[in-house]
Amino acid sequence: MGKKSLVLFLVFVMVLSLALTGCGNKETKNPSTGSEDTTNDNSSNEPKEGGTLTVALAAIPKTLDPVKYTGIYEGNVIHSIADNLVYYNKDLNEIIPGLATSWEISDDLKTYKFTLRDDVYFQKGKFQDGRKMTAEDVKYSLERSAKESVMKRLRMLESVEIVSDTEIICHLTEPNAAFLTVLTDAGNVIVPKEEVEGWGEDFGTHLVGTGPFAFKEWKNSDSVVLERSENYWGEKPYLDGVTFKFITDQNMMTNALRTGEIDVATDITGESMQAIKADPNLVLNEKPALKVIYIAMNLMEGPTKDPKVREAIISAIDIDAMVKGLYPWGEAQRAYLALPPGSWGYDASLEEKVPKYDPEKAKKLMEEAGYPNGFQTEIYVAGSDKTAVIVQDYLKKNLNIDMKINLLEWGTFSEVVSKGKAPMYAMSWTWYPDPDFFLYQMFHSKQIGSLGNGQGFSDPKVDELLDKAVSETADQNERAELYKEALGIITENNGRINFANGKIIDGVNKKVHGFERSADGTIFITNPEINVWKE
Repeated sequence: MGKKSLVLFLVFVMVLSLALTGCGNKETKNPSTGSEDTTNDNSSNEPKEGGTLTVALAAIPKTLDPVKYTGIYEGNVIHSIADNLVYYNKDLNEIIPGLATSWEISDDLKTYKFTLRDDVYFQKGKFQDGRKMTAEDVKYSLERSAKESVMKRLRMLESVEIVSDTEIICHLTEPNAAFLTVLTDAGNVIVPKEEVEGWGEDFGTHLVGTGPFAFKEWKNSDSVVLERSENYWGEKPYLDGVTFKFITDQNMMTNALRTGEIDVATDITGESMQAIKADPNLVLNEKPALKVIYIAMNLMEGPTKDPKVREAIISAIDIDAMVKGLYPWGEAQRAYLALPPGSWGYDASLEEKVPKYDPEKAKKLMEEAGYPNGFQTEIYVAGSDKTAVIVQDYLKKNLNIDMKINLLEWGTFSEVVSKGKAPMYAMSWTWYPDPDFFLYQMFHSKQIGSLGNGQGFSDPKVDELLDKAVSETADQNERAELYKEALGIITENNGRINFANGKIIDGVNKKVHGFERSADGTIFITNPEINVWKE
């Protein structure tokens, strides 16, 4: 069987519009370690060891079990405890080594062979004493994800073959050009079987991995405490530990940053942005995110099953005014499509297909659908209900729709939406620049029953296009055309109100060096490229 080189594959997963440029077998090389200081003007300072970094998250994680997690908040904790075979680099344009040092990809995109590090050890846990990681652990972890992941993150994996102590081959059920990117997800980290089976349902609150920091304590709804792992295979973390603190109130988070209770405040919005900018001890980091903020409508049951009702609802909301009201400080911009503009599958020409604000047209559509006097419905939200309140007002005023707001914590919200029980729900989706991680996860019929496709979107043509985009070609330009065609069908369905593309906005104490989030919202404290330290 012929082999494509790693270089070839890295090119076609790059963002923007790069094409394939070479072939032949090559091995990846370890990138240089260390981190660039982006949060402190004193970048000449030498890194210092010690101290605990406290990072505030805007939601309370439900579980740290890789196959059960559903939110980025959980994933960002997992990434500090456990490792992946490969990683995206900070710019999200290249795959770099993790627990795997090199890999080879077959021409038919159905087998991926990995060479593993031979110096990796698990953190000590209750059911093993910090033993060496083996190829068996990789096989166990990836096959467990393929069978049990609630987000179906390894849907394409058929089996893992062990070639030797340091070599494995992943056999896919069908060709998949995005497989390396899939492996970077926190849901596909490597864990020891003894700990998973020993803890059972409690493994999600006692995660053990091979990462730079070991799980120490979960303080209910307050925080997760990690300590430096002495068994870490990579560059020694500068920090003694990391605490992920849960602060769901934006003002409280900002005050905690200003008083020094926390070192990093994530997902900053509103007036807090100005307060952080005005504080000489803090810096506000901003960058465009690969993020779509939206309201989805149930396509399987209820009034929104009718396409006329869906078009009426979108037409009844002044989305431009809503975005200006929700984000007066520029935290996000108006969105139109189910992909963020930063994805290479985006098609700006489709923006014109989104219904414009037209209350009279909306009323006429409702009459045609048999709801001249409106109806009652519900919307489910996690965190803030500001968006829901604005939509509630528009729908009542223009269509006489009475919409009840159900404000839930993340775990319950995720469960309700995944089961297709929410008539409407508001959430955001942040992931990689590859369109597969937006469009397949949220619009392929095989994802019904997972959080991504909680609305029950199902279209045979969209399924066909999304399957072809990862199975028939590795050329990014050809893949992009397939995604754009699928995106057009999705847009005309009017099943979602894609109203905002967010930013990554964090407040950071100037004593913290090297902390930054990539456009997908991922937090790494220490990995092959990053090693955060604190004065």
